[in-house]
Amino acid sequence: MRRSTFSRLSLCAAAIGALAISSVFPAPTFAAEEAVIIPAPTLDAKPSDGLQSAVIAGGCFWGVQGVFQHTAGVVNAVSGYAGGPKSAANYTAVSSGSTGHAEAVEIKYDPKQISYGKILQIYFSVAHDPTQLNRQGPDSGTQYRSEIFTTSAEQKQVADGYIAQLNAAKVYKKPIVTKVSSLDGFFPAEAYHQDYLTLHPNQPYIAYNDIPKVENLKKIFTQNYIEKPTLVSSAKVTN
Repeated sequence: MRRSTFSRLSLCAAAIGALAISSVFPAPTFAAEEAVIIPAPTLDAKPSDGLQSAVIAGGCFWGVQGVFQHTAGVVNAVSGYAGGPKSAANYTAVSSGSTGHAEAVEIKYDPKQISYGKILQIYFSVAHDPTQLNRQGPDSGTQYRSEIFTTSAEQKQVADGYIAQLNAAKVYKKPIVTKVSSLDGFFPAEAYHQDYLTLHPNQPYIAYNDIPKVENLKKIFTQNYIEKPTLVSSAKVTN
């Protein structure tokens, strides 16, 4: 059992109840955070040689990792922690909300197949709701905040510009609260958190919140979707 006991138990009960009802009265799949169709960024990172990294946080890392493991051009997506010290980068400490970390995902990608801007478009559209402050769906606390951890001045320029573009276009009902910060360090999460969506697709939290995100990726970003996920357990990253 993860997150706060109340929210997790309540969510599991709701999801199990929904599954039981759907066996009699089929209903469409839905998630706590709905997808939003948004324009691509007008400013994007320049193409470059070699693999690049993007680090993003958007609530529980299970779902964010799962989305990008089904994204073409991503060679590895690792769940972990960013925004706090290495000494406190473990699940028990981070879950207290007192370490400064956010649950984050480090994405290694081939810029010849997918751009940094496209990764941010998927992140803002289907991976999470960027208007929720210090929470996502049933999960509450600063460790579930929306944040982009940049690794270069160019990434910061693209991220800041895209947030301004989306806010100006009023594509969301509320302002974007996503923070943009320089990455001080990314620390991979414990092994049992990796590939969680793929390994536990029927777990109520995953079925209720995260499988729909992957389905929305397939529907909205058809050209960027791959059926077979790129798992941490099988990824081969050379640089």
